[in-house]
Amino acid sequence: MAAPIPNSAPTGSASAIRGNALPLLILVVAVFFLLGGVTNINDVLIPKLKGLFSLSNFEANLVQFAFFTSYALFSIPAGMLVAKLGYMRSFTAGFLVVAAGALLFIPAASSGVFVSFLAALFVVGGGITLLQVGMNPVVIALGAPETAHSRLTFAQFFNSLGVFLMIYGGAELLLGKGSSVDPATLSGDALNQYRVTESAVIGQAYFWVAAFLAAIALIFWLRRRALDHSKAEQVQLAGTWSLFVNNPRVRFGALCIFMYVGAEVAIGSNLINYLSGDAHVAGDGVMGIDALAAGKLLAFYWGGAMVGRAIGGFVLRMIPPGRVLWAYATLAIVMIAISAFTTGALSGWTLILVGFFNSLMFPTIFSLGTEGLTDEAPKASGIMCTAIVGGALVPPLFGWVTDISSIQMALIVPVICYAIIGSFGLWALKQGRTGV
Repeated sequence: MAAPIPNSAPTGSASAIRGNALPLLILVVAVFFLLGGVTNINDVLIPKLKGLFSLSNFEANLVQFAFFTSYALFSIPAGMLVAKLGYMRSFTAGFLVVAAGALLFIPAASSGVFVSFLAALFVVGGGITLLQVGMNPVVIALGAPETAHSRLTFAQFFNSLGVFLMIYGGAELLLGKGSSVDPATLSGDALNQYRVTESAVIGQAYFWVAAFLAAIALIFWLRRRALDHSKAEQVQLAGTWSLFVNNPRVRFGALCIFMYVGAEVAIGSNLINYLSGDAHVAGDGVMGIDALAAGKLLAFYWGGAMVGRAIGGFVLRMIPPGRVLWAYATLAIVMIAISAFTTGALSGWTLILVGFFNSLMFPTIFSLGTEGLTDEAPKASGIMCTAIVGGALVPPLFGWVTDISSIQMALIVPVICYAIIGSFGLWALKQGRTGV
């Protein structure tokens, strides 16, 4: 998932900001790389926890509910905190919160209780929300305004690269050394001991994540005065609801952000299960492969988004954004339809290819949804970022449909999402032609 893109840079002395530009930009881009991986490793965690706790598909997708609910609850408080503490101190706090959430995986693994993992993910999501609120404005400020888009694109590319590499490596770590024991055959103390033993690898992995994040927090703390001359905009709550209710462009855009994040996360969260079947059973899915192989292919779903973003600037310069949005949404639906009605490699790779068509949706929806706004742009940006909560609600719906029917039937959920997104593209084209 692309990180939120705000409409405004920090206020303050632009020349002072640019004086520290290169080292700060390198540091922030490295953070984008890291955050991409930490955010999307949940896709590998889901099948691991599903097998450990014998979860239904709905229950397994609560992993994303716990994580993405943080966006809805903490986006506005995070903006207030950044405005009060400043960027560098807020980043320090954000990394410490993510590190604390990562450390919570250790007692979660020792407890063998599923809900304790959800609590840890909720805390991690809150910290990442705080970081994402401030990172993009800083990238915008670290250079000339006319090159801001290229810096954001560069940072987003590294975000996607982090997703690809961490999912590929995470699949090997979390899915490659599991026990051959079927937890369905265990009960009582034996089942609890199995869960604790198999969860240990999760706790160990997140321990090192926490240690690394704490080190980064220290780096930001040592540079905490680097952007003291630059002030974040105050969060404006007054009039936000009125803007949402009265502006159809903002309302439609927010709906599509909700649908896009929901569809992208739902497919990514369930792709391993789709390709391989249950995490402990080889050959159940459409490609007849085990969970480890499916996990590595999942990396290419997110890698497709990385490639799409790398060429996206050329596409959007040649084709109007509304038409791009309509075309990409339509092609995503076509890929899903082919996947649902076929099997084997064709079925698997067409669903993986949806990742490519996701690549330009977030920035295109965001720009179309806030087009023409001036003073109200920050409020619209906040509405759009809050709509990321679609990642919390759509995946459990996907899992529920899978439970009552089949995973192929559940693909109707992202199809509906992409149909709404495509209609927004056509609507935006019509608005452009009529001048409404």
